[in-house]
Amino acid sequence: MKRRNRLSICVTALILAIGTAAGSLPAVPAQASSIPRRTEGIGPFARTVLRNVTIVDGTGAPAQGPVDIVLVNDRIAEIRAIGAPGAINPKARAAGGDHELDLTGYYVMPGFIDAHAHLHDDDDEQHVPADYVLKLWIANGITSVRELGSRRPIEWLADIKARSARNEIVAPRIDIYPFFSAIAKQQPNTPEEARAAIRDARRRGADGVKFINFVPEDVLWAALDEAGKLGLHTTMHHSQQSVAWANVLTTSAHGMQSMEHWYGLPEAMFTDRRSQRWPGDFINNDEQMRFGQSGRLWAQTAAPGSRKWEEVMQTLLDRNFAIDPTFTAYLTSRDFMRMSRALWHADYTMPGLWDYYRPSRVNHGSYWYDWTTEDEVAWKENYRLWMQFVNEYKNRGGIVSVGSDSGYIYNLYGFGYIQELELLREAGFSPLEVIHAATQQGARVLGHEDQIGTIRVGRKADLVVIKGNPLANLKLLFGTGTLHLDDATGKVERIGGVAWTIKDGILYDARQLRKELRDIKADRGLPPGPMPIEASDSTH
Repeated sequence: MKRRNRLSICVTALILAIGTAAGSLPAVPAQASSIPRRTEGIGPFARTVLRNVTIVDGTGAPAQGPVDIVLVNDRIAEIRAIGAPGAINPKARAAGGDHELDLTGYYVMPGFIDAHAHLHDDDDEQHVPADYVLKLWIANGITSVRELGSRRPIEWLADIKARSARNEIVAPRIDIYPFFSAIAKQQPNTPEEARAAIRDARRRGADGVKFINFVPEDVLWAALDEAGKLGLHTTMHHSQQSVAWANVLTTSAHGMQSMEHWYGLPEAMFTDRRSQRWPGDFINNDEQMRFGQSGRLWAQTAAPGSRKWEEVMQTLLDRNFAIDPTFTAYLTSRDFMRMSRALWHADYTMPGLWDYYRPSRVNHGSYWYDWTTEDEVAWKENYRLWMQFVNEYKNRGGIVSVGSDSGYIYNLYGFGYIQELELLREAGFSPLEVIHAATQQGARVLGHEDQIGTIRVGRKADLVVIKGNPLANLKLLFGTGTLHLDDATGKVERIGGVAWTIKDGILYDARQLRKELRDIKADRGLPPGPMPIEASDSTH
């Protein structure tokens, strides 16, 4: 496929020119007509009964069960204990329903929340249909996303959000956070323009605003003040263009509610410098140079447990600041071979997206011009320190959510989210804490904890159903499953993969969705490598 020879306009790109103008983007119709009407899913029913399940309710509490869960239309209506494992009391069962599933041996969790998502479509450099992205999310148990910046106008996303809310399309719930620089025809350059842009974003349907790249100091503070007055949520990728005045301490002091990735956090903990130690020939627009040096940043900041480390952590805790680390977004940097040959690429990664991932000086996140072992070793140490801070922050009551930032750096929609769960586990989160971050904590970051994020009577019927115990093995959540040797037959099989994703009481057969996605991918071209095996029919 011929590669586009122009700068990529990407969601996490730091290489955008200062003050990129929204008016320079191609015109896009507000109606997202390319997304077909929903034909998948059954329900919602007047009364759905999920029988004999074990639940992980999202609060951090241990698994409970067996229970029957009753859904009435789009809400959880009853959670009925029916005995103990191996000792079910038939008389305790919930009354019959219009639709029932016997889920003996299955675990049920709240629908997953991706707090850092980007909805791309065929006109973006990734060359993927928006319908494909939306279905990958649902097929991997993601029922809510926080969309953190798009090439499209707010109206395009607002239309998709509305169609999802009406369940006209297969899609998670969507919260819209446009790039601050792209709200108006040109990036605001005065405090007055900043306030006007924030008001305009809210009027047009934004739920929050994401800040990235260069934002003048007085403009940023005015924008945050206006967002606070209007009740708009805010988050920031603390880019190097602005980090001299905009690190997590200064932005949270002005009302910023959360941070993406880690930028701006180690810089807030410098003790012997004001800025990162850059090589003399460093140019920020050279992505390999930038990401190579990013992997050496945490080694330059305060040591774990030091006075500065503790001071910054406590300040952020006191401000109820949320961290959305997106560990998976940079995973290729510490192990290129593993990520570039991940099992799911062959069956699910579109040829255009695969082409976008490959080494390129114009595609964002394709910085593999001459990636070295030294770069990967530095990144492994970067992860060790970064993960330690995030885990300690969680241990002391801080809010940590789960975000994937997929569509870049060999990070595939949906699958990257499950990788993020594993990475939180690596960071020191217990499996229950991982699910808590993916559900209730994500709902808190979005401001929807009264509707989603926990299994509780009255909450939305957004659920993930998995055969087996994901707390014992998070790999069961991958759509490609995990290897299992059947001792009775001596055969190796793949087990796992989300069985059902339930959103608004609509039951989506996640396995069937994944088959549809593989077919969509196959229509677009050959796989990039060896074909993996999908989980066997016996798994659900």
